[in-house]
Amino acid sequence: QLQLVESGGGLVQPGGSLRLSCTASGFTLDDYAIGWFRQAPGKEREGVQCITTEGNTNPADSVRYRFTISRDNAKNTVYLQMNSLKPEDTAVYYCAADFGKNPFCSGSATPYEYWGQGTQVTVSS
Repeated sequence: QLQLVESGGGLVQPGGSLRLSCTASGFTLDDYAIGWFRQAPGKEREGVQCITTEGNTNPADSVRYRFTISRDNAKNTVYLQMNSLKPEDTAVYYCAADFGKNPFCSGSATPYEYWGQGTQVTVSS
């Protein structure tokens, strides 16, 4: 079965860091752009970072310079390193896969075909 699994969420104080992982099974992520999205209670899902098959990234303005996305194709895994976390970063974080070798990746959820179950990130003092 095709599957994406996120891990690494948790509770962290403002200014702290977390690293999220997204691992695929049943298919290889080499052929997919990968996006990280988040959804807070009462709000729509929003894109935060994405990475193309060639390693180009597209951060949202709210996370630029704070969140770094990377991929390790040998491990079939994509990471989201989150630094300088703020309370407004609190949300469930999802990874998603979009097939194709487009040189750009989208911050919109619409193109993404495969989704993980999400992992909770809570930033609070």
